Amino acid sequence: MKRYDVAVVGGGPAGLAVAITTTMRGLNTVVLERSSAPVDKACGEGLLSPGMAVLERLGVLPLLDAQGSYPFVGVRYVQEDGSTAEGLFPGRGALGVRRVALASALVSRARTVGVELRERTQVLSHRRSGDGMVLQTAEGPVEASMLVAADGLASPLRRAEGLEMEPVGPRRFGLRRHFQVAPWTPYVEIHFAPGVEAYVTPTGVKRVGVAFLWEDGAVEGRVSFDALLARFPRLAERFAGAAPDSQPRGAGPLARVARTRIADRFALVGDAAGYVDAITGEGMSLAFVCAESLGNLLPDALARGASQEVLLPYEACFQRVFRKYSWSTGALLMLARRPWLRRPVVRLLGKTPWLFERILHGIVA
Repeated sequence: MKRYDVAVVGGGPAGLAVAITTTMRGLNTVVLERSSAPVDKACGEGLLSPGMAVLERLGVLPLLDAQGSYPFVGVRYVQEDGSTAEGLFPGRGALGVRRVALASALVSRARTVGVELRERTQVLSHRRSGDGMVLQTAEGPVEASMLVAADGLASPLRRAEGLEMEPVGPRRFGLRRHFQVAPWTPYVEIHFAPGVEAYVTPTGVKRVGVAFLWEDGAVEGRVSFDALLARFPRLAERFAGAAPDSQPRGAGPLARVARTRIADRFALVGDAAGYVDAITGEGMSLAFVCAESLGNLLPDALARGASQEVLLPYEACFQRVFRKYSWSTGALLMLARRPWLRRPVVRLLGKTPWLFERILHGIVA
């Protein structure tokens, strides 16, 4: 049986980023993906500058074209009465990127650098054996010195390792769809309505994505994309007559918590490592920054046995990056849940764009 240095379970953006990094660092890496690549999932599809920098270093950014991505310069909040607040991101701004276009670029780059990608491969179980891990699949066992779990929000591997924790607070859900329409603004827009937010992201020269987020119980009756869109008359008017460019895709509950990201010869990455909410758009950038950190650590970590103690620098990186994401997400969720507070705050930010931009720079930098 062939022995790999690293086995990554999950062929989404985070898993592929780890695999590209480890392969570029000389490790023999296999990715086990239960479906067919590229994988499309519900996603806000905003990529901030730290994530863009990682993709540039990995050689992925040049593979994204104008059909599957679109730059934006900042964020615009839009309230029920039409009042707005706009702020610019630092540096070169950000990128809206169609999830399937990003996945295709990552798959292409992974194969170019020599990652072995096994599609339609379901991991049934795993166990430690000597100085490695043995993963059981329907096609037979896979042996590796290190197991990286990038298997999404629900992460069976996180649960199997005993790292699952129950999140606190109301459950949140998301629903996303795209339309064939040219972006009308260089900003990603966040529209507010009672109990629901709408996130409008340009993801191509002729494509705009719309994602709705809401708390459990905030939407009565049957949840549908059209019913949620109707809560935002200005957006409904924008998309009236526009042809859909994708089918609605949902996700949730969004909040996920892990006790830690590491164990002996094991690490969690991406959504499997922990997730708060998509409300600030930092999820993919956080995933890429942490994936690169883990990938760069693994050559030395494996040489030293890849124990939990040896993997601690990755946990420290995650905590550092996740802390800022958790704080900013929590602050915005607090405002979204309290319209009586959110409305004057957004109006204030609209009158003081320098303050809004200072806040954004603190979040993104």
